[in-house]
Amino acid sequence: MAAKFASEKNVKFMLYEVHDLMSLTKLEYYSMHNKKAFDMILDAGMQMAKDMYYPIFKEMDEVHPELADGTVKVHADVKKIMKEAGEGGWISATFPIEFDGGQLPTMLNCATHHMFGAANYSGSVYPGLTSGAAKLITSFGSKELIDTYVPNMLDGKWQGTMALTEPQAGSSLADITTTAYPQEDGSYKIKGQKVFISAGDHDGVENIVHLMLAKIEGAPPGVKGISLFVAPKYRPTADGKLEYNDIAVSQVFHKMGYRGAPITELAIGDKGECVGWLVGKPHHGLKYMFQMMNGARLDVGNAATSIACAAYYASLDYAKQRPQGRKLGQKDLSKPQVSIIEHADVKRMLLQQKAIVEGSLSLILQCHKYEDLETAAADPEEAEKYNLLCEILTPIAKTYPSEMGIISTSNAIQCLGGYGYCQDFPVEQYYRDIRIHPIHEGTTGIQGMDLLGRKVVMLEGKAFKLFKEEMEKTLVMAEESDVYKEYAGLLRDALADIEEVTAHKMKVAATKGAEAFLADACLYLEMFGYMTIGWQWLLQALMAQKGLDGGKAKKMKDLYEGKIITCKYFFKYELIKAKALKIRLMEDDYLTAEAPASCFND
Repeated sequence: MAAKFASEKNVKFMLYEVHDLMSLTKLEYYSMHNKKAFDMILDAGMQMAKDMYYPIFKEMDEVHPELADGTVKVHADVKKIMKEAGEGGWISATFPIEFDGGQLPTMLNCATHHMFGAANYSGSVYPGLTSGAAKLITSFGSKELIDTYVPNMLDGKWQGTMALTEPQAGSSLADITTTAYPQEDGSYKIKGQKVFISAGDHDGVENIVHLMLAKIEGAPPGVKGISLFVAPKYRPTADGKLEYNDIAVSQVFHKMGYRGAPITELAIGDKGECVGWLVGKPHHGLKYMFQMMNGARLDVGNAATSIACAAYYASLDYAKQRPQGRKLGQKDLSKPQVSIIEHADVKRMLLQQKAIVEGSLSLILQCHKYEDLETAAADPEEAEKYNLLCEILTPIAKTYPSEMGIISTSNAIQCLGGYGYCQDFPVEQYYRDIRIHPIHEGTTGIQGMDLLGRKVVMLEGKAFKLFKEEMEKTLVMAEESDVYKEYAGLLRDALADIEEVTAHKMKVAATKGAEAFLADACLYLEMFGYMTIGWQWLLQALMAQKGLDGGKAKKMKDLYEGKIITCKYFFKYELIKAKALKIRLMEDDYLTAEAPASCFND
């Protein structure tokens, strides 16, 4: 049996009691579903995680992808993963019925992906990438593109990718140079280079379908000239066969972690024979791609949460079993040693892990609920509300789990002591696997500038106002309780601090310019993250208290009490860190912006 890497009980508490998954079934779009079906999916997801993903977790780390004869060789079970994910409806789970999808809430899909990622992050990315790419085609592509590519992608026969990054451009997409040349038949010849393409080539599927950003010859400069194309490794022919499409792998990167999925460099059209097909309108590519990118950012947050979750359970199991020392003040050496979980500092490290992991998961589920409500919205104004809520929270849901997940996983290693640093235990791999998450799908720096420079001020602060209204519902609920009134006050203070810092930063923007305004955007994002996770912990504690007061099943008692204690830990140990960030953000010097490059010279 697999070691514990995630808690289905906790996931169900989050879905049903905290975020009220069943309320979605009252909406017409999700009305065909019921709790019995949801439970069956969750049970099947956990079983799949245990039986298919976890057994090859270590193998996929040890057997690296390898470029041979023009194709990337990956672990043999990738074929099995893609086949099962396709046939079992996991890739198409959230797609509308019209595409033979399950039309399931993304909140439920997020929960199963959490289980898969905790069991084996590398293995879980193949189906997830394919689902995101296929969704982009169904959202903006022609019927011909949909019919040609989507069925095979949803069946797990063809892999989907997101091909954005180029060597000379990195995160600066305005500087991409991959070029598309119009052809008489409406197709385009594409030439260029892409790097860091996840699952950009492998032998676990029959074909690779790249959703690729490029500029049509003569397009406007900058991001306004970017278009989106479908460019497969093998293009389908009129007789139903596949022919090589002049996309070659020039290298596979050797990574610190996350080794079971290849990250590739692609040479596109070196022989002048790479054909691509435009998705949607010319020069709208970045707008389209942001759909996949925003979904990918939530996926990154979920993945980081999942890895940190697995590390937490590994360290928890070790702490329960590892005897060492005695309670402070116990001087009778004839008495047996106690398990290290009895020591205060080990409990502190475990509480921090639990606070980060379960706070992060709750936030990501919250974002997906907004996404589901937007999908099922009855009118455009309602849809805009939920879209804006998801927009303002996405930078936090991507970054807090990614950055804090590293700290959480480091604590897992610390709990194991020297053993944690050794390959005999899985936590060292979790630490290597999680380190990519603050980098890919938009670095922490980009997320900070997105939150402060765009999301908080967009539509004259409408998204921020809606966010505060959502928090207010939880605060009012907490203020009605003698137990949680104190924590509501602390959260109100944190919100007031964010508002004060935001107002200060707006003045900086007006008087000092953009560089000073955004110089410490990452610190602003971090501060915002503490407050947001505090909101999620207060919400969890309130629902746990409701469960205790309602006399629910005894088997939930420990979970409920653990939620309440962890909420208290978060407010007293983590949320207070936002105060120090406020002090820095209210300063009027702009050291990081003004420090000359020469100061780093020896």
